[in-house]
Amino acid sequence: MWLPNIFSANHPKIPYYNSPLIHQNLVHKLNGQTQHNGPKINVVFRFLQRLTSGKKIDGGSRTVEEEKLYSWLYALAQSEKDLVYEYVRSTERGLSFAEADRRLKESGPNIPLENTFPKWWNLLWIASFHPFNIILLFLSVISYITSDSPNGCIMLILVFISVSFRFYQEYSSSKAAMKLAEFVRCPIKVQRCAGRIFQTEVQVKVDQKEVVPGDIVIVEPGDLFPGDVRLLESKHLVVSQSSLTGESDTTEKTAYVREDNSTPLLDLKNICFMGTSVVSGSGTGLVISTGLKTYLSTIFSKIGKKRPPDDFEKGIRHISYVLISVMLVVVTVIVLSVYFTSHDLSKSILFGISVASALTPQMLPLIVNTGLAKGALAMAKDRCIVKSLTAIRDMGSMDIICIDKTGTLTVNFSTMVNYFDSWGSPNETVLHFGFLNAYFQNQNKYPLDDAIMAYAYTNGYKFKPSKWNKIDEIPFDFTRRRVSVILETKMSAKDEQMSIGDRVLITKGALEDILSICSFIERVDEGRIFAFTKEDYRRITELSEKLSNEGYRVLGLAMKQPLPQVGVSSMICDKDIESNMVFVGLISFFDPPKDSAKEALWRLAEKGVKAKVLTGDTLSLAIRICKEVGIKTTHVITGPDLESLDTDSFHETVKRSTVFARLTPSQKLRVVQSLQTMGDHVVGFLGDGVNDSLALDAANVGISVDSGASMAKDFANIILLEKDLNVLVAGVEQGRLTFGNTMKYIKMSVIANLGSIISLLIATLIFGFEPLTPMQLLTQNILYNLGQIAIPWDKMEDVYVQTPQRWSLKGLATFTLWNGPLCSASDIATLLFLLLYYKVSRFDFEFFRSAWFVEGLLMQTLIIHLIRTEKIPFIQEVASWPVVCSTVVISTIGIVIPYTTMGNVLGLTALPLSYFGFLVVLFLGYFSFGQIIKRGYILVFKTWL
Repeated sequence: MWLPNIFSANHPKIPYYNSPLIHQNLVHKLNGQTQHNGPKINVVFRFLQRLTSGKKIDGGSRTVEEEKLYSWLYALAQSEKDLVYEYVRSTERGLSFAEADRRLKESGPNIPLENTFPKWWNLLWIASFHPFNIILLFLSVISYITSDSPNGCIMLILVFISVSFRFYQEYSSSKAAMKLAEFVRCPIKVQRCAGRIFQTEVQVKVDQKEVVPGDIVIVEPGDLFPGDVRLLESKHLVVSQSSLTGESDTTEKTAYVREDNSTPLLDLKNICFMGTSVVSGSGTGLVISTGLKTYLSTIFSKIGKKRPPDDFEKGIRHISYVLISVMLVVVTVIVLSVYFTSHDLSKSILFGISVASALTPQMLPLIVNTGLAKGALAMAKDRCIVKSLTAIRDMGSMDIICIDKTGTLTVNFSTMVNYFDSWGSPNETVLHFGFLNAYFQNQNKYPLDDAIMAYAYTNGYKFKPSKWNKIDEIPFDFTRRRVSVILETKMSAKDEQMSIGDRVLITKGALEDILSICSFIERVDEGRIFAFTKEDYRRITELSEKLSNEGYRVLGLAMKQPLPQVGVSSMICDKDIESNMVFVGLISFFDPPKDSAKEALWRLAEKGVKAKVLTGDTLSLAIRICKEVGIKTTHVITGPDLESLDTDSFHETVKRSTVFARLTPSQKLRVVQSLQTMGDHVVGFLGDGVNDSLALDAANVGISVDSGASMAKDFANIILLEKDLNVLVAGVEQGRLTFGNTMKYIKMSVIANLGSIISLLIATLIFGFEPLTPMQLLTQNILYNLGQIAIPWDKMEDVYVQTPQRWSLKGLATFTLWNGPLCSASDIATLLFLLLYYKVSRFDFEFFRSAWFVEGLLMQTLIIHLIRTEKIPFIQEVASWPVVCSTVVISTIGIVIPYTTMGNVLGLTALPLSYFGFLVVLFLGYFSFGQIIKRGYILVFKTWL
């Protein structure tokens, strides 16, 4: 066999993976394709391909990096071992220590992700860089410059609260990807070659970070694969890929096959992936990819990079830009108007700052975060930990929940369902032999054995294991896929037609492997044994397929009697002992759905949240579970079928399907992204495995459970201490309550603040002086803001929490245009009343300011009762007691202040009772016209908040 001398000094160094020539020749050669175009065309083609698919989030196509990885793995899976050595530039002896060191320097440490995270000061800057924060910081600085320290201090406190909440959330989540380091904390047995003249193979243990492409690794039970590996030799090798698939079932791997493109990637028999582990057997493999070029790294490198924009945060920014624009115009006009009247620039600027401060929704960060914190406390009572407060708000907008089946919809342990003879009829003999096999085997007891014994005990069967004496057992292994026990009777048993000392071999295992050792079949009703025929084989396999299609797991059962009276050691060593057996029957198992799952999904559906199941398990089992819990299964699809679809078909299929089976982590991610980007849905994802981490990170709301993998919990926003979907229903209700109360404040603030500022502008232009002094405006603003603190404790109407709630900037603008003019109209009515009834002039500024102060404060305090409900306030719907108490307290303070010493300090004067009579009429008219406008708005737009 010819092998290149890759360690000679004269040999050219060709990068093992990044070499375009090697990779291109390997892939196209194995796919039967020939290059006919020149290099320039190839360059242009690759450039266009990068533009179209490299960074685009369409959910349906793989990126250039993924395509490159898939081509590389499939090409090596189809290659003979000699060719694999050549392309990875290694030898049968392995790499020399010098060459391994050179490659380690060239490719870098073998870690699946670059654990580089933003520094804390970067996160602090990001948290601080928010339009409202910038506005408040700017105004606070100006306030201090103009000696308005109280106003500046208040704004700084509000900024500090907002920034602290945001910084804490960002800093906590930035460390989540560090959990990938769990995959690189074990020594790896590597074969290297040493010697200057005569090279010999030596086996050494190196840290996984030091493994390089071209290394030959030796793996045994419990070992993790240090990279993507092409098997060279294998012996009964069984691998757990749960870190990639989420399913507990193991898969057999072998070096002695050549795969083709039709095999799904994770089903390739001769390729083992980084992060997967050896369950049993052993093997030798050639490392073909390490570090950032592995399949694990490719899929997890997407974490945190493709999360859709937060509609709420985006909407807040748009509002801030609008308010800034209005502020610049209005404040400029007011400052100039006051300056031309008073010719006092400092006084004019101070008043302008007060107006700008009043226009800014200063309490928004506090109201939002208080509402979210309140929601988190409420969910904590339902045994639910909220890691990211914003996830509560997103749960209120969530309209699709994607669920990983295993352990979420199901109880995650199998129970025995039935037992059949070879004709499909229940037969107690089958259960009897199954029970004896499960009872007496003890070397490798599996959950299915416990399920058989539990079924027998709970259904009152008394099989009397004391009548039997165990001679020995042949334990389960993944080659035979069966377990056998040899029993001997202690006493005569007529019903079993056996005498003292008779021996029997009872074997249980995978049906296919049981049938392969059976030569006879027992017709129990006749008590006779016949030769095993092709018709028997067809009938039994059809019964098994029927049970499998219904979502059951099936085991076969066989027996052999009598056994020769020889020594135990001779019997066990006889390779033919498990042969010419009698087929007894089948036993079926099922992982049942949780009792609470169906009710919870029905309640979620009532609230407009549709469920989709995304699982790595088989389609038949997924369909069975979904039927049990009430999820429609008219449109289902598997991961391999999804992989073959073009982009448009992919999105259409994702939109239509409710059950997705045999999905890889990348496919789960693409399904979630497709629902978000193409379907414009707010998506929640509930999963508990490492394989769910991508989808958990990309979803709007990532939900895991306390018993889930540590990485899944790190990427989740919400952790359930109990696997009960009813907690999600409570979370959805809490999210919509929080969202609704937040929207109350936002809509009320925009309407009240804009109306108030426009009224101030009109009054300033008419009178030529400030309608309120900066101190009066600041006091009014403080009292108004204190009154809004109770909003997070308000209640929402039942109709509101029945449907998902989404932020709509267009809806907010329309809402403001419909309802905003009424506030300004009320202020103008007050202005006209003061001019016409009290004959107020520009010289009666104390009386005018007192009247304007009280009316403005009452207007801004009472408006919440009109905005908060679709119904008639105080008559059909009353706010929660904290809101009512807040309204009464703030209104009382506002009315009383002009009559107190504090009022004198502020420059206010006592008001006549006739003015309060006018205010009663004014507010009755305001609420009456407001209700008419509200009904018209609801009639046109079919919604209110």
